[in-house]
This record gives sequence, structure tokens and C-alpha cells, in this order.
Amino acid sequence: MSWIQLAVASAAVCAGAAVHGGVGFGLALVAAPLLMLIDSRLVPAPLIFSALVLTLLMAHRERDSLDISGVGFALLGHFPGTVLGAAALAIFPARGMSLLFGALVLVAVAMSASGLRVRRTLWTLVGAGALSGFMGTTVSIGGPPMALVYQHEGGPRLRGTLSGFFIVASAVSLIALRAVGRFQAYEMRSAVALVPGVLLGFIISTRLTPFLDRHHSRPAVLLVAAAGGVAVLLRQLL
Repeated sequence: MSWIQLAVASAAVCAGAAVHGGVGFGLALVAAPLLMLIDSRLVPAPLIFSALVLTLLMAHRERDSLDISGVGFALLGHFPGTVLGAAALAIFPARGMSLLFGALVLVAVAMSASGLRVRRTLWTLVGAGALSGFMGTTVSIGGPPMALVYQHEGGPRLRGTLSGFFIVASAVSLIALRAVGRFQAYEMRSAVALVPGVLLGFIISTRLTPFLDRHHSRPAVLLVAAAGGVAVLLRQLL
């Protein structure tokens, strides 16, 4: 990357990290489209590495609010969901699945906004984790299912729990990408180069969280989740 490309990529990651750090997810939603335009090799490995750094910082910041049991149950579903997603990519057209999941995210947001409340149980957590793994693998946006399950929780608990979940998910993804040759020297250098942008975005997010925690976390979750659904649909329709 040139210095100009690095500056633009860092700005994209910074903006994504600020949203993610405030709401609990959204880094890929904000940063991925611009990173793809700059250099397709910045996605997925360097972006996932950025997510790992960010979620480690967030998990430490929100460590007192982390729902460890919820993370564990969600991860039980995440791993088979990821495998099924990889298998589905080999069998079904990616465009059809993207349209389906983009529409499903919007339906889920509409139902949540209407007042419908999903009880957080072992099975809903496992299901949300599985759907997150499946969607993360097929359409690169895995945050909404987990965020919608925790949308009625306070901001610190939502952010802390999602961070714990995404730490493990990101680490597993990087190991898998390394195994298939998609996280080599160039991707590693690019990932490290984006870290300052992640750190600045995290610092900005600490200024946002007091505002969001004053009864604005749930609307922010619904807004970002809806934006994710729309982004998936537009990516396939345009």
C-alpha cells in the first residue's frame, strides 16, 4: 500500500472501530467496502485481525459485564454454523444466500423494533451463535444475530459479551485463513499497519459509550443491524 492508501484504510478502520466500540459490532460493516476498493487483500485477514485487537480492548474495558456463560453457549453454535456456511458456499449460489440473509436481518430488526422480545435461553444463544457463524462465513456480517439477542441488555453487558464472543470467533478465523494461505506476510504487515487506526477508533468509542448507555444502546443496535442487512442486499442488487 502507498501512504495515501494506508491513510484512507486507517481512516476507514478508525470509523468502523468507533462504531463497533460504541455499539458492540459493526467494524466490518463500516470498513470492509472501502478496504476492498483500496486493496482486496485487506479483506478478510487484516480486517479480522483489526477486529481481534479491538475486541480484546473492549473485553478488557467491559470485563465486569461479560456474560461468560452466554459466550460459551453461543460458541457451541458458532463452530458448526461456520462449517455449514462453508459447505453452503460450495453448494448454493452466494448471491441467493446474501439476499436471503439480508432480508432476514431486516425482518428481525423490524420484529424487534415492534416490541417483540426474544428470551435469552441456552437454545436461543446456541442458535444465534450458529446463525452468526453461518452469516459471517457466507456474507461477512455475523454481528446482528448475537446483537439482537442481547439488545435489551445494558450497553456494557452487550459490548462485553459480544467482544468475548468475537475474540474466539476472530482467532479461529485467522487460524483457518493461515491454514489456507490467506494470512501470509503481506496480510500480516497490512494488519499491523492498521492497528493505529483501530486504537484511535477505540479511544473515540470511549467518548461515545456514555451517550449510548443513556438508553440509546438498543436503538443503535437496531440501526447498525438494519444497515448491515441493507448493505448485504445492495451489494448483491447493484
